[in-house]
Amino acid sequence: MLIRKHVYFYGRVQGVGFRWRAMQAAKDLHLTGWVRNMYNGNVEMEVQGNGVMIERLFQELNSDRFIRIEKTEILQIPAVEGESEFSVRG
Repeated sequence: MLIRKHVYFYGRVQGVGFRWRAMQAAKDLHLTGWVRNMYNGNVEMEVQGNGVMIERLFQELNSDRFIRIEKTEILQIPAVEGESEFSVRG
């Protein structure tokens, strides 16, 4: 089943390669969506695909030695039809 999540990541998530790590892992897991830095030092992401693969993406990000996620806010939102890639914004 195709699901989409809107996620805010808090912690040491900027200046540590978070967006590029997220993009590579998402592509490897065949997920689509986007990730971007926020002005307040946090990171925002929308990710779409199989729920198990989305959870695996979160595990990949949490296991990175440079990234320290202290808190996440996750909302399930409607899927976007026709989306074909995962990109870094901003």
